[in-house]
Formats: sequence, structure tokens, C-alpha cells
Amino acid sequence: MAATGNLRCVVVSVDGSEESMNALQWALQNLRLRPPGEGDGPSSEPGSFVILHVQSPPSIAAGLNPGAIPFGGPSHVEVPAFAAAIEAHQKRITEAIVSHALKICAGFDCRVTTKVVVGDPKEMICEVAANLQADLLVMGCRSWGPIKRMFLGSVSNHCINHVHCPVIVIKDTPEQAESSEQKA
Repeated sequence: MAATGNLRCVVVSVDGSEESMNALQWALQNLRLRPPGEGDGPSSEPGSFVILHVQSPPSIAAGLNPGAIPFGGPSHVEVPAFAAAIEAHQKRITEAIVSHALKICAGFDCRVTTKVVVGDPKEMICEVAANLQADLLVMGCRSWGPIKRMFLGSVSNHCINHVHCPVIVIKDTPEQAESSEQKA
């Protein structure tokens, strides 16, 4: 099933999960971008896939809420070495995620760019899609149960309701959902 059309910008959100990489694979296999030279004026450039990764702010990555009292001490005390270690770790994770996504793209003849932003994934995915004037947003779905979804929220559900372009959510196949439930 190839989606035909005049897709100029397809944003694919990846977070390192198998589900997000499956969504990227699906997009590459099933979507056809605008070929070079089609269209008129400056918008005649060829279409591209934008691989988007949203990195958590260091305070969230460390498990700290802004304003919380870390380790039982005052909230205004910062440990520079701790913050630097977290940032370095996040950078390595981000590089690995983007590298893995680019390896998936290597087998396809298409234009791909990457974008890494820091913030809340729910908000940043919507913001980037709007700023890029995306024609389509593609993302994976982790198929969390109702309890996890209630406490952690659903990024895909938020994006479906707040982004200003069509959204395709690639769900697990029943076999993938069963194997991920068994791992948990």
C-alpha cells in the first residue's frame, strides 16, 4: 500500500523503542514523497522524511521534578558533575537512536534529515510538526494498558488531538504486543 500524493514533509517521531522504529520502517515502505521538480515556486523542492527525536530535559532524565528537593537537600543546590554526566549520557543515547534510525533509512532511496529537540515529547512533537509545516506525522504506539496510560499519558493520543496535520499511528502487531507484555 503506497500512499500517493504530494507529501513535502513527513515527520517521523522516534524514541528508541521498537514501536517507533517500526513506524519509521512503515513510513519508508509505504509513503511516497514529492519527487524533485514537482510543484511550483520555492515549494517545488523534493519531499523529505524528518526523523525527530525528543530528548528529555536533564532534570526529568535524572528523575527529578523541577522544584523538588533532590536527595533530601535544598532544591537550589546543583551538582555540576552530576548534571554534566546526565547530559553526556543523554547525548550518547540520542546519537544511538538517531544512528539506528538512519541505518533503517539507508536501504531506501529518499531524502532524510534529522532533528533533535529537548523538552516534553507531547509538546515538542506538535511544535516541530507545526514549525516544519508537516504534511504528515508518523509515530509508533507502545500499546500501554489503561493504568500506565492514565499515569504516564499517551504521546500519540496527545499528538492526534493537538497537531495540525494528519497523524498515522503504527500499532504493534498482536505478536509484538504479546512479546512486549511477556518482557514486562
